[in-house]
Amino acid sequence: MLRERRTVAIEKGEIDDYVIFLTLAWTGLRIGELLALKWKDIDFEGNTINITKTYYNPRNVTKDYQLLPPKTKGSIRKITIESEVVTTLKKHKLKQKEVKLQVGNDFYDKDFVFGRFNAPYYGYPHFIKTIENRMRSLLKKTSINKKITPHSLRHTHTSLLAEAGVELLQIMDRLGHTEDATTTQVYLHITKDRKKEASQKFGELMRSL
Repeated sequence: MLRERRTVAIEKGEIDDYVIFLTLAWTGLRIGELLALKWKDIDFEGNTINITKTYYNPRNVTKDYQLLPPKTKGSIRKITIESEVVTTLKKHKLKQKEVKLQVGNDFYDKDFVFGRFNAPYYGYPHFIKTIENRMRSLLKKTSINKKITPHSLRHTHTSLLAEAGVELLQIMDRLGHTEDATTTQVYLHITKDRKKEASQKFGELMRSL
């Protein structure tokens, strides 16, 4: 399923679909946090991303966007990213430089990582609704029947971290949560199965002695 999504995003999506959805999936960022990212927030040497702001544009007027403090104080954080994310972002940055050279002063150069690649608003951040619509469009081109949104990737990120054995406090710190019932429920559901598995393995070991 993951391979299918990757292929569709690269071959049938917009030019920056793959990097957008990969970054969301591998970091657990909220869409607003993603769209507010600037290149200065990414440390390619230290493999980290600083999340300090969120994109706000309720009327969907391109030039009327605001960059606001995140949802909570806990949402201001630094997260570590894997080499796959770093490599993909570096390629994206090179592509952005090519577009800048092609369009010159028509590019709105405010350092946004996910600035638009299309006229007449080169460089401006996407609308949140645009990212949601793009995912919906990509899913229609796959065999996936589930209703999935960009925010679903954040929930999936939580589940995979829990399955990997990451502690709840570490997960919440990565997601920028101080308290969140949904994250806690997902974590408890996953770890309940892991605890049952541990008990069964212990029982098998004891019976074999």
